[in-house]
Amino acid sequence: MRIAVIGAGPSGIAAAKALLDEGLNDVVVFDRGREVGGNWVFSEASGHSSVFETTHIISSKAYSEYDDFPMPVEYPDYPSHRQLAAYFQAYARSFGLYRLVRFDTTVVSCTRGPRGGWEVVSEQGGQRTCERFDQLVVANGHHWKPRLPSYPGSFSGAFLHSHDYKRSAPFAGQRVLVIGGGNSACDVAVETSRVSARTELSWRRGYWVVPKFVFGVPGDHIHNVLVNGAPWVPRALRTWANELMLRLVNGSNARYGLPEPDHAFGATHPTINSELLYFLRHGRITARPDVARLDGQRVHFVDGTHGDFDCVIACTGYVIAHPFFERSFLDFSEGPVPLYLKMIHPRYADLHFIGLFQPLGCIWPAAALQAKLMARRLVGRWSPPDDLEAAVHAELAHPDVEQLATPRHTITVDYPYFRRRLLDALGDDFVRRVPVAAET
Repeated sequence: MRIAVIGAGPSGIAAAKALLDEGLNDVVVFDRGREVGGNWVFSEASGHSSVFETTHIISSKAYSEYDDFPMPVEYPDYPSHRQLAAYFQAYARSFGLYRLVRFDTTVVSCTRGPRGGWEVVSEQGGQRTCERFDQLVVANGHHWKPRLPSYPGSFSGAFLHSHDYKRSAPFAGQRVLVIGGGNSACDVAVETSRVSARTELSWRRGYWVVPKFVFGVPGDHIHNVLVNGAPWVPRALRTWANELMLRLVNGSNARYGLPEPDHAFGATHPTINSELLYFLRHGRITARPDVARLDGQRVHFVDGTHGDFDCVIACTGYVIAHPFFERSFLDFSEGPVPLYLKMIHPRYADLHFIGLFQPLGCIWPAAALQAKLMARRLVGRWSPPDDLEAAVHAELAHPDVEQLATPRHTITVDYPYFRRRLLDALGDDFVRRVPVAAET
C-alpha cells in the first residue's frame, strides 16, 4: 500500500507516525516548506505560516501534547511558536519521520481514479512529477488562506490580513485599525498598541474574553477537568457557570467600550487573552463598532463615527482550502464539512483528512488520535460504521456545541468530548495519557 500525506505540520507528522506504527512504510509526505512544523515555523516572509513574532499557543501545555510525546518539562504553560516548532521537529526526529518528507514540494493536483487510488502531481524546483498512490491523507491545515472582508469604498492606506502581520515594529508611530474579535485580532491589537500612535479595534459583535489564567491555572484546565471529572453536569449549567465566572472576573464588556456578547458562551470561539482588557482600560487600545465604509484613509463605522488611519489589519479568519482538488470533486470552503469524526469521507475509503477541525482546545493531540484510527482502518484493525452517510448526518445534526452559522464555525468540536469519542473508537488497548492538569 503506497500512501501520500499532504503536509508536514503537526497533523501530517502525526499521520506519518501512525502509519509507520502499523507497519505501513511506503509513505511519502509532501510539504512546501523547508522544515517540519507547518504553521508554527515562523518566517518573516508571507507564506504558509500565520504566526507572528510574539505568538504563543492559546491552549495550555498539559492539553497540547501528543499522548506519546510529552513536551519538555521546562516549557511554560503557554509555549511560544519557537518552542512549538522545536517540539514538532523533535517528534519527527524521534520517530524517524524526516526520511519520509519531501520539502520544498507543492502538491499541484490530486485526481482519483475510477476504481480508486490517486494520481498525485507535485512540483519541486520547477519540475513536475506524477505518481500513483493507493491512499491519500490530507493534512494541509486550515489557517493559511486568508478570508478578506469586503466593504463599500476603498482604503488608500496599507490594508493587510493578519496572515501577513509578522511583527509590530513596522507600525511604530502609525494610526492602526484592527478588525476582528478573535484571538489573532486581539493579539495584534495588543502588540501594535505598544508602538503605534493609536490602535483601535473594530468588533461587529460582542465576544467572550477569557483570561489565560483563572484561579491561578490555565483556563482550559478548568474546562477539561470539569468535563472529564463531572460529565453528568448539564452543558447548560456549565455554560451558565462560565458566563458567571467571566462576569465576576472581567465585569461587563461595556466597561471597556466593547459590545456585550449577543450569544451564549461557546456559541463562538472564546477569545483567550489576558492583556486586551488591560490595554483598553489604559487607553492604549480604543474600541470601535463594525466598519460601514472606507473613504481614502478615513474609515466610517456603523454608529456614525469615523477615524483616519494609516493602516488596517483585517483579522477575519481563513478559508478552508484544498487547491489540489477540483472544486467539482470537493469544496469545503463554505457550509458544513461532511466527514465522519471530521476525517472520513462517506464515499471514498481511500481518502482521509487529519486535523480538519477547530477545537475548543488544541488540534494536534486529537489529530494524532484520528491518525491512529485511520492507520488501524487501513490494516483492518478498526472499521467505521457501515452506513457512513447516516453517521455523518447524525454528527452534523448533534454538534458538540451549538455555534453561530458563520464560516468560522463549520468544523468546531469541543476538545474533551471529541477526544473521548476518538478514544472510545480506539478501544481499551490504547494507552490513555492522563494530563497532569487532571490530577491537580
